Amino acid sequence: MAGIWIFAENHKHCLELLNPGQKLAQKLGSPLAIFLWQDKELIKDYVSHGAEQIFVLPPLAADQTLEAYVPLIADLARREQPDVFLLGSSLRCKEMAARIAASLNTGLCSDCIAFNLNDSKALEMERLIFGGAAIQKVICVTSPQMATIPAGTFEAGPAQSPGEVRIVELADPLPSVVKLIDKKSNAHQSANLTEARVVVCVGRGLEKESDLGMARELAELLGAEIGCTRPISEELHWLPEDTCIGLSGIKVKPELYIGLGVSGQIQHITGIRDARIIFAINNDENAPIFDVSNYGMVGDVYKVVPQLINELKKTIK
Repeated sequence: MAGIWIFAENHKHCLELLNPGQKLAQKLGSPLAIFLWQDKELIKDYVSHGAEQIFVLPPLAADQTLEAYVPLIADLARREQPDVFLLGSSLRCKEMAARIAASLNTGLCSDCIAFNLNDSKALEMERLIFGGAAIQKVICVTSPQMATIPAGTFEAGPAQSPGEVRIVELADPLPSVVKLIDKKSNAHQSANLTEARVVVCVGRGLEKESDLGMARELAELLGAEIGCTRPISEELHWLPEDTCIGLSGIKVKPELYIGLGVSGQIQHITGIRDARIIFAINNDENAPIFDVSNYGMVGDVYKVVPQLINELKKTIK
């Protein structure tokens, strides 16, 4: 049985992928299916967003992780023969996608940002290459056609009147040789940046870690979340990796993005290109960030930001 399959780690991303999945299903005349491994109450939500089939994955043992589903999903794909398999682009999903594709001897387009069907009904997929400076077009000639898609690439479609649904309860997977020994929570310093309406991003224009206090004060006044460029998280370790914005980090779509001392290299610009308004402060008038900014201010962040904070405090009062 052919079909369009969807798998993602979280509910919001599943809804995002169901939107393009539904359009593909209509064009190919194939059913739209999604894998459920969380609360079964989500079935109603998925059906109202176009899912016609629900593959219910069994609960995992305490020492197992999502990767244990790989052989189960691959075996199901060999039996059902889906046309297209779209997965989320989280680190875990990308690893699962690669292993599933290898098991099925098919191709995989990672971090796909757009796609359409050509006259032969093959997916023409696009992904960024060379640090976001170019777009590569990928066509998979094997089946299923697989792609991982970053969160926020598509908007979740509107809920509709639910139709008929086929629910398939899958058998327990064989225990994976990889065992989960312990879980340790990651200390997040900010909420989910991909959902933030306002983002304050810090770059190498800040001289020392204590200067983050200035950025945090500005963010608090604006109801914003703090993000950063890769040198801040990877080289200096001032902020956690999950706050890094860019090609190898996360992509954000805020109403307002404020860059503090951000130079604007293409790898970072890739992560903010969907922001509605980009406002940059940098003392270098030739900084690349100004080329993509709606508003720019050439000046020292150590002088400009305190003035912004003072004016905001007056306005709030």
